[in-house]
Amino acid sequence: MAESKFKKRSGLGRGLGALLEDSEENLMPAKSKGIQNTISEILITKVEANPWQPRTDFDEEALEELASSIKVQGIIQPITVRELSKNQFQLISGERRLQASKKAGLKSIPAYVRTADDQQMLEMALIENIQRENLNAMEVALSYQRLLSECDLKQEELGDRVGKNRTTVNNYLRLLKLPPAIQASLRDAQISMGHARALISIENVDLQLDIFKKVIQQDLSVRKVEELVRGSTKSEATETSPTPVDPEIKALQTKLSSHFGTKISVKSNEKSKGEIKIPFNSTEDLNRILELLDI
Repeated sequence: MAESKFKKRSGLGRGLGALLEDSEENLMPAKSKGIQNTISEILITKVEANPWQPRTDFDEEALEELASSIKVQGIIQPITVRELSKNQFQLISGERRLQASKKAGLKSIPAYVRTADDQQMLEMALIENIQRENLNAMEVALSYQRLLSECDLKQEELGDRVGKNRTTVNNYLRLLKLPPAIQASLRDAQISMGHARALISIENVDLQLDIFKKVIQQDLSVRKVEELVRGSTKSEATETSPTPVDPEIKALQTKLSSHFGTKISVKSNEKSKGEIKIPFNSTEDLNRILELLDI
C-alpha cells in the first residue's frame, strides 16, 4: 500500500482544522502515529457510507462534472475515513468525491485514515459538510442543531467550531421554529433565506402562513415581504378580539396550522362541541393535506 507525505491544507477551514487538532491524540490511527501525516490508497469497495451524512441531496450533473475532472486530474483532496477492521473503512467526509470517483471508474482512492468514535464521526462529518458543501439553509440549520444536541456543544462554542459568528448561527437555528411547510419551501429553494428571516419575526403561525402563501403565489421580493410583515404585525397589535379565545383551543389551532401548512379554524362551544375547518387552495393542496392525514 503506497504512502506519501503531505502538507496540511489550509482549506480544512478553522472549524474542522481546530477539531482535528484538538482531538489529535484521540484520532491517532491504531497502526502507527506516523500515519497521521500520510495519505493511504484504499480500495473504494472497502469504504462504507457515513451513516451520519448530513447531506441528503446531490446534484447529479455536478457529480458527473467532478467525475470528469477526476478522470483527468485525479483526486486533489483525499477523503477521510476511519478504520473499522483490517482493510475495512467507514467514510468520515468526502461523500461527493467518493461518489464521483466511482462514476470515474477508479478502483482505489487516496484517504486520510483516522480512528474516531461515533460522536467524533458525527462532529467531523457535520463540520466538514457545513464548510465545504453548498448545503441549503435547512440542511445547515439541522446540522447546527445536531452539533448542539448530539455532540454536546454549547451555542457559544458552535460558532468557533464552524467559523461563523454567533448571530449567523442563531439566524440559522431560528429557521427550525418555522412551520414545516415554510421549512420545506426554503429547503426546495422556493423562497430565500431573506424571505424566511422576515417570516420568522411573526409570532402568529396563521399570519406567517398567510404571508407565506402570498410569497409563493405572487413571487414577492424579500423587501415586499418585510413590508407586509411590518404592516401585519402593527395591525395584529392594535386588533382587539370581541370574544376571548380559550388558550387550549388557540394552542391547538396553532399546532394544527403548523402541521398542515395552512390556516386551521377550531371552534368549540360550552358543551365541548365544535368543528375543525381545514381550507385548501387547489387539488394539489388538497392531496397534500390528504397525505398528511394518511387518507
